[in-house]
Amino acid sequence: MGYTCLKNARIFTGYTYLDNGAVIIKDDQIFDVVGTERLNKIVLEEGTKVIDLNGAMLTAGFIDTHIHGLHGFGTEDGTVESILGMSEALIEYGVTSFCPTVYPQPDEDFLSSLHACRDAIGKEKGAKIRGIHLEGPFISKEKRGAQKEECIKDVDLELMKTFVEETGGNISIMTVAPELKNMRQLALYCTKHGIVLSAGHTSATYEQMVEGMQTGILHSTHFFNAMRKLHHRDPGCVGAIMIHPEISCELIADGIHVHPSLVKLLLKEKPMDKVVLITDALKPTKQKCGCLLANKREVYLTDEDIFRHKDDDVIAGSSSTMIGGIKNLSKWGINLEQSLRMASSNPATVLRMDKTGALIPGMLADITVLDDDFNVKMTIVAGDILLDRL
Repeated sequence: MGYTCLKNARIFTGYTYLDNGAVIIKDDQIFDVVGTERLNKIVLEEGTKVIDLNGAMLTAGFIDTHIHGLHGFGTEDGTVESILGMSEALIEYGVTSFCPTVYPQPDEDFLSSLHACRDAIGKEKGAKIRGIHLEGPFISKEKRGAQKEECIKDVDLELMKTFVEETGGNISIMTVAPELKNMRQLALYCTKHGIVLSAGHTSATYEQMVEGMQTGILHSTHFFNAMRKLHHRDPGCVGAIMIHPEISCELIADGIHVHPSLVKLLLKEKPMDKVVLITDALKPTKQKCGCLLANKREVYLTDEDIFRHKDDDVIAGSSSTMIGGIKNLSKWGINLEQSLRMASSNPATVLRMDKTGALIPGMLADITVLDDDFNVKMTIVAGDILLDRL
């Protein structure tokens, strides 16, 4: 692959900002990040491909840790082809890594989805799979949201062991309800196997959340949604997450799942590295034609750009993209550097992805280039330019 130099860019490394600089790539890794003044003193390796970005924004590639589908491809399809279809589609939106997210489904379908995600790893032609996100099945029926009640299960450690075995140990994150019986036993097992536990679809009281934290449940799924609300006599799940700075949280920034003013409040209260931008996008997101199905139920896209079930009009989920969320955050007055961190370095930190999420020498060259209108102009995965709209 050799050397590539992306010069004349505004660079957001994930930790610092360079108003005018360059990123030098060697093979699949970041070789160096330098200011323009220093670049002019460097003798680049012979054969280096130099790309002038003409002042565009350059950031670490986006990481979507909670996504069910895109462009008509979904995890519920239970096929490798659909997972790989998601991988390729995500490149259009600046995403370089993702965690395909599996709903609670009938046992056979659930395992098919897990196998599809497992078998797609290493075959991606777009965004790389950084492990699987299990959104259940050990969640609260009371707070199930759009999930199918009959597919929600009591905590079962032997079943969890089966999930780990069937995925080849490729589960990165799991959404659970901390209040469920035997959750402590499950949490200790998951922590031992490197699985990040996320409180979601939960009726947990404040005390149950604190107990969950003590067992390693230190992340939270689509914050504010499908969880016990804040009350002055019981801070609940929402209150616990706001009160305790060590708990990180997912955020859907479509302006519907969470009011923009609450987003601003959250970002005042939480440490900068504890908020993770996600899409929670469903299979028909950006689908051009055909029947719109999510978790094998027909949905329609509302004027507010969310999906609702056709049969009962309940919100089915999001049609967000990562770049769309960043655009919204900017519109709401959120600092751009913070917004980009929420989409890159923060998810990498929370999910312990030690080779991606920031533009630092030695890290994978996962890069997204944006213009001033937040259009994705280039997406690079491990040094390969997979999208070029310059």
